[in-house]
Amino acid sequence: MRSFAAACCCIALALAAAPAPAQQGACKHRGDLDTPFCDEDGDLLADTPKDAKRQKNPDPLFFTNSPLEDPAVFKELMRPFVEHLARCTGRKVRFYDVYSSAAAIEAMRSGRMHLGTMSSGDTAFAVNVAGAIPFGIRGDAGGPQGYQLWMIVRKDSPYRKLSDLKGRRVAHTTPSSNSGNLAPRTLFLAEGLVPDKDYKVVFSGKHENSVSGVAGADFDAAPIAHDILLRMADRGLVKLDDFRIIWKSRNFPPGGLSMAHDLAPALQKKIRECTYNYTYSPEMVRGFQGADRWLPIDYKQDWEPIRRVARESGQAFTRTAFEREKTRAEAAVKR
Repeated sequence: MRSFAAACCCIALALAAAPAPAQQGACKHRGDLDTPFCDEDGDLLADTPKDAKRQKNPDPLFFTNSPLEDPAVFKELMRPFVEHLARCTGRKVRFYDVYSSAAAIEAMRSGRMHLGTMSSGDTAFAVNVAGAIPFGIRGDAGGPQGYQLWMIVRKDSPYRKLSDLKGRRVAHTTPSSNSGNLAPRTLFLAEGLVPDKDYKVVFSGKHENSVSGVAGADFDAAPIAHDILLRMADRGLVKLDDFRIIWKSRNFPPGGLSMAHDLAPALQKKIRECTYNYTYSPEMVRGFQGADRWLPIDYKQDWEPIRRVARESGQAFTRTAFEREKTRAEAAVKR
């Protein structure tokens, strides 16, 4: 959490100092996008700058993974794809390491990150705050892969339903996480459980910390993305049999690949082509529970469940909301 709060402070400075583009005042429609961006075609995404001088054509391309779990492990899992991108685009692709979701969003906004992976909730924040363009989602021949929110407890605990957690310590991940925070605040209401009121929320920083914290009895329970728990079990970090799953959600779209909105159109097209023609390595297929390819994203349609959950939880993926969540994270650190 200290890294998240520190990164948020950096974001606040970057947001305050970021120069507005010359044609900002001519923007006819912006929606929830922050002021440096414009959405005149109504797809909820930042438009590529019309002025060719503002379009970027970088070499190397900087790629990052928003740290849902151990950054080094996830980076190694993605390496075959990153190496394919370098060969296919004819450009060097360098990893840009970040250690919080806030830092990844700031890196995209400031131009230090050109493309990379983000979680579902972070993707929506990155779209509005950083001008990110989601373009690839994990899947297979049957379509996009989904993930579920699981509420986990230790198998030897007395907790068997959500209402048993009243008065307990429950680990949420980060304020911007869909499965780790936003969805629980919406979906648990129907089950008679109100986070922050019925149980104490403790932000862990990432899903791996939540899982490990439940395993080590630091937390009584944790809402987590189920695919991350499966990857941890596959690596031998935890045993699935040590946990009890007391609640499961419907499927959500998994986090996907995003790129900066101001990349030159020809480069954007090439990145998409290289992404969609890639077949996952055996390591990636195993690590992503059978997904073997990247499929195109229609952000307006595919991310509607994420935006709906946020709305129902009183959240909005705006700069104002991001600043509010930053304040919450800083307060959690002080506690």
